[in-house]
This record gives sequence, structure tokens and C-alpha cells, in this order.
Amino acid sequence: MSLRNRVALVTGGSRGIGRGIATRLAKDGARVAIAYRSNKAAAQQTLRLMQTAGADCVAVETDISDVGRADQLVQTVVDRFGRLDLLVNNVGDFRWGTLSESSLDDWKSIFVSNLMTVVYVSRAALPHMRKGRWGRIINMGAVGAERAFGQAKISAYAAAKAAVVALSRSLALEEAKNGITVNVVNPSSIDENELTIDEARKIRDARFPIGRPPTTEDVAAAVAFFASEEAEYVTGQVVNVSGGWML
Repeated sequence: MSLRNRVALVTGGSRGIGRGIATRLAKDGARVAIAYRSNKAAAQQTLRLMQTAGADCVAVETDISDVGRADQLVQTVVDRFGRLDLLVNNVGDFRWGTLSESSLDDWKSIFVSNLMTVVYVSRAALPHMRKGRWGRIINMGAVGAERAFGQAKISAYAAAKAAVVALSRSLALEEAKNGITVNVVNPSSIDENELTIDEARKIRDARFPIGRPPTTEDVAAAVAFFASEEAEYVTGQVVNVSGGWML
């Protein structure tokens, strides 16, 4: 699934799922920009992985919870590479707390991080995608978000991720005429140790019907499909990358 000559932006790309996605897109031939908030050392490690894959890449330190900085991020990527074809919205803070335990500021923070950053960066990216009449927007949800799942103590997060799915489907309808697809990948919880698939296959994990823990490579593979030329006719869709968890 070649992405040669395509330009990709991955938010939250310094570590974890974002690092796995950025590295996979680099291996598939894309020129890749990652955005990160503060962890420069982690961002530099992601850059090295992409460079090893032969990619032209850059890391941008910013805070896209601010709409002005989100606009500036997209312009920085376009100034650097001359275009923007592919956007992966991967930012999304998580915290535990019931409705009664959580402050209104907690709710606002979760919604800005998980939902409004998608709005801010997508709005800035769309004009550049429309110019080339080709674009891919891939948003990160959470397992079960497409059916508005409920779980105690994550009401803000669950509501925000369900909203991401609704936004993505609506945007898919709005932008289909412009050659832009919009899809959602719902990853299951992934440990910070960032196992490879080969390493994960050696581990038995009964939580997942497939029998092994998830990896960032699993999530990146789904993103790579949605990003590809082969997915031209696939839009407004949600895929759970969960090994059968929460079916």
C-alpha cells in the first residue's frame, strides 16, 4: 500500500500508537510530520525510526488544544512539504472519574483533547486536501465508540469518543465530493512497552479472544489501509482493532 509522494501529519506522534502509525506511514513511503506537546526526547526517537525507514520527516512541538496553534501546525507542515494529503488525529487524554467526581474543567479538558483537537486540525487541513481533490482523515476512537458504549468512571471519555465517531461520519458525507475520505480506528488499550507483533504472539492474554495482547503495529496496519489508494471507496467507517475484545 504505497504512499509515495503523499504527505502525512500524525498528531500525538511522539510515542505509543502515534509512533507506531508514523513509523508505518514512513515505511509505506509517505513524508511524515508528527506533532507532540512536550516530550522532545520521545519525538526525536520517533524521528529516528522514520529516518531509518528512509522517510523525509519532521517533528513539531505544539499544543493543538489551542485552535490558533492547530492552524499554525498545519501551515508549518504545508510550508515544509508543499502539501498535506493525510491526517491522523491521534491526540486524546484519558482519565478516570465518575460524573460526580469530575469537575467541569475535567470535562472540558477531555472534550477539547479528544474531540475539539479533531475539529481544529481537520478544519485547517481540509482546504489543502481539497486543492488536490484527494485526502485521508483517520481519527482515533475507542473500542465500542460506534455504538456509544458506556462504562463507569469514564463518562467524559466515552462521550467524547462517541462524538468523534458521529463527527467523522458527518464529515465523510460532507467531503466525499472532494475526494476526501474520513474513517475511524478504535484501538483497544495498549501497554506502553510497545510490543512488536512477533513479541506479542509469544504472550498468552485471555482478555482478547485472539489470544494475544494488542500492539501499535496492529493499529498502524488499519490506519495504513484507510490511508491507501485501495481504500478510495471506503469512507465513514469504523474498525475496532481489539482482537475481538468487547464484541
